[in-house]
This record gives sequence, C-alpha cells and structure tokens, in this order.
Amino acid sequence: MGSAALKLSSLTLRARSRLVLDSFTLSAEPGLMTAVVGPAGSGKSALIRCIAGLQAPHSGSVELDGNDIGAVPAWRRGFGVVLQPDGLFPHLTLAENVAFPLRMRRTKHPERHALVATALDLVQLSAVAHQRTQLATPAERQRAAIARATVFAPTVLLLDEPLSAQDQPGRTALIAGLRRIQALLGCTTVLATRIGGDALALADRIAVLREGKLEQVGASAEVFDEPRNDYVASQLGEVNRLAGVAVRVEEGLAMVRLACGPVVQGRAGRTLQQGDPCVLVVRPDRIAVVAAAAADLGGAAIDATVVEAVFLGDAYRLRMLIGSGAELVVRRSAAAGLREMGVGAGVAVAWMPHHGAAFRAP
Repeated sequence: MGSAALKLSSLTLRARSRLVLDSFTLSAEPGLMTAVVGPAGSGKSALIRCIAGLQAPHSGSVELDGNDIGAVPAWRRGFGVVLQPDGLFPHLTLAENVAFPLRMRRTKHPERHALVATALDLVQLSAVAHQRTQLATPAERQRAAIARATVFAPTVLLLDEPLSAQDQPGRTALIAGLRRIQALLGCTTVLATRIGGDALALADRIAVLREGKLEQVGASAEVFDEPRNDYVASQLGEVNRLAGVAVRVEEGLAMVRLACGPVVQGRAGRTLQQGDPCVLVVRPDRIAVVAAAAADLGGAAIDATVVEAVFLGDAYRLRMLIGSGAELVVRRSAAAGLREMGVGAGVAVAWMPHHGAAFRAP
C-alpha cells in the first residue's frame, strides 16, 4: 500500500498528423483519484497509455515522485493498469487471471490465495471466480481486469473507462467497489471516462479534456459548480444553454437578456463584458418551478409553459418553453410531484444567480 506523486508536463502526442495530446500538463495528487473527463476522441485513452509507458509521447515528461520515468519500460513501472480491451488470458479462470501479477512477483500461495479472494470480493466476482474467462460476460471480464490491476497494491492505478461494460445496477455496485479499493490502497489513481456522473461519484479531482487540451482542473465540486466555460459544464451532466447578451456585468454577476426575451442572472465568466453575446448555462436540477405566474412571485422568476413531462423514477424531467419559444429543461424531485404542472400548464421558473453561469459566446 502507498501512494506517489505523479506529474505530467507538456505531454504532446501526434497520430496521423493530428494532435492527440497538446502540451497536456497535470499533477495527480498522492493518494487521490483524479478523473480525466472528455468525449470520445478527446485523448483520454492516449493519455493513460502514455502514463503507463505503453505509448511514447513526442515531447513532454512523466515524473513519479520527482523522477522522470520516460525511459522506464511499462513492465518495470509497477502500475496497476486497466485498458480497453481488458487483455485477460482467455484460457485461464477469472481467479487465475487475477492471481497472475502475484505469480510474477513470486507471492507465496497462502498470501496469494487470500489477496485474490479479497480482490474478487471487492468487485463482486467471488461467485464466478473459477469460471473460464472466455465464458465470462464483458461486465465480469471488466471487473476481473480491475481486480488484477489492484491485487498487488500498486502505488499508481490507471483506469481507462472501467465502467463501460456495466449495466446500471452493476455500475452502481462497481462504483462502490472502486471507492472501497481506493480507500484500502490509498494509491494515486487516474481515471479516464466520458461519463461526468462517474467522475463525480468517484474522483477527488476532475480534469476536463477537449481535443487533447486541458480545459479545467480542480476539486470535483469546484469544477461542477464553477465551470470555466460551457464546454466544461456540459461534460459533467445535462445543462440548459440559452443564448443572449450581457446587458450588465458587475461584482461577478451578469444580467443577461436572453435571445428569447426574458432577462435573467448568472455568475459572470472570466472574460465576459457588458454588451458581449453570451451563453447562459444552468443545470436542470438547479431550477425551481412552481404552478404560478411569474408576476405573482416577483424577483427573478420568469413564465414558462410545460410541453413535456417524463417520469424517471426518482424525478420528473420537465421540458418547457420560455419567452418566444426557447426550450428549458427542469428536473423536479418525484417526491415533490407535478402539482398541476402537467403538459400545457403555465408555470414560473427561477434559479439563484450563482446557479447559472454566463460565458462569452465563442
């Protein structure tokens, strides 16, 4: 058990004349999980392979505890790595695959047996431990790959889309398992994922990647609540994007006249100035909705008309029109019910100024 400081400096990688990583710099804090979030093709998998030593960047460095490990081959770095595909041996059982790193380290049988049993239990594979890998489901193979990467207690753990094969119940269980593994090992973990919700559920810090460039990095709550731009906001969950013009910017807040008519408020982006075309983003679950007219509520409330109400189990997803016809999505707790807010109803919506954010339009 243990952790290490991992520092990536100006990593640049080209493939077929395309920049896959563009001067990417990031420090992964010892003992914490850092999630790198971005859509397919943004460079996440290439980044994991560069850290693991499986792909050499064209420039830049990877340092471990202050030492450049660029010349150290992958097998000598001692990292726990989960890639796509999983790389399991099909002729072995799941348990034998998990035991393989311990065999290579000549771990004695009693200790090896105990470590494998614990690793399998953490990823909910104990019941199928002796199943041949070629007969296992993709979800079981993915869990076995995680167990194999963690069974020897690496100081650095690299995970490339480790939840991609899981169904929803399995995803929830494996998130809990990964959190337990992180707590037990205390390793420095880098997780690559395109699912912002997975990153928020697992990571201490989040780095958002776009076309090989780092857009923002910080504590998970900070990046979620204070995104640097609308791209960052969109990578961490559904957002409403409303076009408008900043009619006033002062003390970190912007008054925005939406293109559809209403005037609303939000936190001002760093470069936003009065008169700038902008995009105001606000998350569906940060919007309050009541069955009333905006004029009756006063303040920042605006009128809306519900055009769709979808029941999701834990919430209702309400799609509505505001102003001259712009769409706004609101997520309302199922426990609160619709309360006369069905399709066709006139309602009022509002949000706290700091729950919206106005960014200069690109």
